[in-house]
Amino acid sequence: MKTPCEIVVWYVLPTIRRELAKELVDTYHMKQADVGRLFGVTDAAISQYLKKKRGGSALIESSPHYPPFVSEIKKSAKEIHDKNGATVIELCRICSFVRQCGLLADIYAQTTGYEVPDCVLGSNVEFR
Repeated sequence: MKTPCEIVVWYVLPTIRRELAKELVDTYHMKQADVGRLFGVTDAAISQYLKKKRGGSALIESSPHYPPFVSEIKKSAKEIHDKNGATVIELCRICSFVRQCGLLADIYAQTTGYEVPDCVLGSNVEFR
């Protein structure tokens, strides 16, 4: 059984990185090596994101949540560019958006075939 966290690691984060890398290189003309440093990956990894050899998910790209997801990516790319060092905050913000808009629930249901747990649906999880 896959946990929601595994879904984020396997599907969501690579797609976020790919889309952010594309936006930072294409719109803000950042060098691949600089984007790699921001993400903590090699410039070769950034090259693979840009060539769509790494990252991305057909589940995300075909989702009705994809256009607002891309809009959030654009906002985050601007923040990362303007405030060099906001990368972690923006990655967390996009992950929160993915959960809140229902995209994580959709991906979880499609990839696992299980009922979406309350923690993905936004319900509070009780700590004991």
